[in-house]
Amino acid sequence: MKVLLTLLPIALVLVLLVYGKWAADTSGLVGWVLTLIIAGLFFHTSMQVGLTASMAGIIASFPVSLMVATSIFQITFLECTGALKRIVLFVKTVARQDHCVQVMIINMGIGTLLVAVGATPVSILPPIMIALGYSTFVAIALPALGFDSLCTYALLGAPLVVYADMTGTPLTTSALIFAKFMPVVSTMIGFGMLWIVGGWQKMKEGAVPCLLAGLTMGFTAVAVAHIGKGIVLTGVIAGIATILMMLLYLKLKGRPILDRASLTPEELETESTMSLGRALSPWLILIGACLFINFYPPVFDYLFKQLAMPVNIIPGGKPIMTRMLWNAYTWVIISTLLAVPFIRPSRQEWREVLVKWWHRAPRPVFSAAVFFAIAYVMNYSGYVSVTGNWSLLKPSNNMVYILATSSAEFFRGLYPAVAAFLGLLGGFVTGSEASTIALFTKYHLLTSKLLNVNALIVTAGTAIAGGLASVISPAKLQNAAATIDALGTESQVIKVAVILALILTSVAAVLTLLWA
Repeated sequence: MKVLLTLLPIALVLVLLVYGKWAADTSGLVGWVLTLIIAGLFFHTSMQVGLTASMAGIIASFPVSLMVATSIFQITFLECTGALKRIVLFVKTVARQDHCVQVMIINMGIGTLLVAVGATPVSILPPIMIALGYSTFVAIALPALGFDSLCTYALLGAPLVVYADMTGTPLTTSALIFAKFMPVVSTMIGFGMLWIVGGWQKMKEGAVPCLLAGLTMGFTAVAVAHIGKGIVLTGVIAGIATILMMLLYLKLKGRPILDRASLTPEELETESTMSLGRALSPWLILIGACLFINFYPPVFDYLFKQLAMPVNIIPGGKPIMTRMLWNAYTWVIISTLLAVPFIRPSRQEWREVLVKWWHRAPRPVFSAAVFFAIAYVMNYSGYVSVTGNWSLLKPSNNMVYILATSSAEFFRGLYPAVAAFLGLLGGFVTGSEASTIALFTKYHLLTSKLLNVNALIVTAGTAIAGGLASVISPAKLQNAAATIDALGTESQVIKVAVILALILTSVAAVLTLLWA
């Protein structure tokens, strides 16, 4: 009975998303309220404990929720000032004579690079794919899939930071665990994109560039993890490395890298109004600042360790390290403001930026935070205050403990593989790998201990599957469809993409089972 009650909030969120077609933020809010009610009535959790745990979850979500807020601000700034349009025009000219290479460069290389610096591939890339002549279906599906292998390093490594904090594992160790999966998953995603574009024939035709792109992406992540520096920039470095590998492949094949013949007179006029360097200045400054912060040891030690800015919310619990001056969201704002002298927005453009940002940001920010709140209420259900500190006197009153013991008993040795499919479900429901990590980490730590398997591998497998869920996430696919005025097409994409997502998750599940 308690197992069903524990799963009820997640099941309700899933039903509201899929059948009720509710937005992620409102579905999450209902799920949070129901979690509080169930924790109180059936797991003997006081309202004070529930609300305090929720606040701790919201603060723990800052690497994701505040990054969502600041990245939306930056992309809106680029859009309203015309910088984004100039970047799109450049991307349109890349590798037009080799569709397989073009798919890898735009959706895997550029997609990973964009999501790593906080931009949204599903907002930026679909119009480019349409302009290049791809179908509406392909233009929606590929941008949602291409960056998924390194989704762990999205938002300048925000999911990885959440994983490290929740498991108590150093960032370098966390990166090494995830890196093991990357070469295989990246290559599989490459073939998955080719399958979407043209089935088995396209997979055969593009096998060489796909292998080059996937292995470059994956082994770059491995290399950065072993170097142990600049880990939060893994997505940026891997995206650039993949693009360079594809350009080298084109050069060796004797094909043009840039083809400007397709640009219209209007586009040429737009191109002349702003240089590419000016348009890219916020991202260039951001990447430069992050490289300096993460590769210059005195600055890294000061911002990451000495200025960890711990916040104590849970009485007697581990403080939450906010690291606000190290985390990427601070530098997204700084880099945007430092780019102002180059882009020179008008007063009207500033007004448009602020109005659009205020319209766009609050709901995604709340959506990112509320699933952390749900996870923390579940984690601390049944806790009571004893001499000023929280303690769990009866494990049977803890929702996560109930799930863990039941799963260990039911799945036994197959649990690590099942955990990956839980990640796919979590990513589908929350639309976020970081939220998936928040939902399931404590549950995996407990269950893995009971089964004597590697909890860090299990949690990483879950996280990677949560990233793979991007290709079937209603929120992401609706976003992609909206940018090309094709709302409604996302349901067709989900029907096809769910098969691909299950295949990719099965691969992640097998790797998790073998390594755990």
